[in-house]
Amino acid sequence: MKSAGSAMNTIPLIFNERQINRTIIGGRVKQTEAVMDVSVILLNSNGSHFRLQTLETLSKCGFASVISIEPDSGNFNIEEISRRMPSVKFIIPLEKVTDGDMINIGMSEVDSSYVLVLRDSLYISAGVLQPRLADHLTAKGNYCIVPRLLDSAKNALPVQFSPSAQHGHLKIVQSSVVTDGMKTLYPFDYIGLYNRLKFIQLGGFDYTITSPYYQNLDLALRSWLWGEETTLSTRFLFSFIETVPIEDMTADLTYLHFYLKNLLPRVRFDHGMIPDASFLTFLVHSSCGFFESHRQFKDAQQWVDTNKFRFHTDIQHLIENWVIEK
Repeated sequence: MKSAGSAMNTIPLIFNERQINRTIIGGRVKQTEAVMDVSVILLNSNGSHFRLQTLETLSKCGFASVISIEPDSGNFNIEEISRRMPSVKFIIPLEKVTDGDMINIGMSEVDSSYVLVLRDSLYISAGVLQPRLADHLTAKGNYCIVPRLLDSAKNALPVQFSPSAQHGHLKIVQSSVVTDGMKTLYPFDYIGLYNRLKFIQLGGFDYTITSPYYQNLDLALRSWLWGEETTLSTRFLFSFIETVPIEDMTADLTYLHFYLKNLLPRVRFDHGMIPDASFLTFLVHSSCGFFESHRQFKDAQQWVDTNKFRFHTDIQHLIENWVIEK
């Protein structure tokens, strides 16, 4: 792990704390065929040859709104496409952003109860989400519902992730064998149907964690520690068009925020807290030097204290009770 060259940003306390400069094109016309209280956020990578077809499909699926997040405006003529599909809102960040930043932006631009996050690397059919299925998936009000995922050869991908411990460290066990309603720790590659209000209440994705894997895992694990649930649906399925993304679990410097926020807190009686005695444990992991490690540790203690009554459990008890929880 690299040493700290400069102090890391403090842990954000509220949703969308980082305001990102962006250009917004289109979206001024309401979806005329909207029949669901569900919006869709499409994350684009600049690599899809099916983007226009995908946007046309999504605009006819009955979503409350369609948000297309563009990494830049140079790949195709957004102005022209916006004229053809005036209900689609195109958002172009004007600074470097993470995947979580893009989803946070999209969440702030819609007002539906649920939001489906997709990528342009997925095959999206005309029946991507039917109103009856949407009602079924959202009936219990879960924080996140995760679809089954297939590779381009239609092989099932691991989408069921369970927390476990190995030699005192968090280990994620994965499986491609799923049943409907089965719980999973996090949505693969951010893909899932999110309860928008709960997403905002959880604070959204932490922009200070730049590793896609740990940024995704941070919010998902926080949701479990704060009493929310993420479940799988076997009636909800997508397949990748080409290469399946590989999860890079390398711990970079920003991993420390994930570690501090999710692995160090303990629940005592009715609240969460980070014991002072945990500092030496963190110091061994941090590689930041004493003073920077101490600053980050105190910042995390303050963050946990601010949210202390939101903690329902801690990582130790989550792992111990994972199998028997419903």
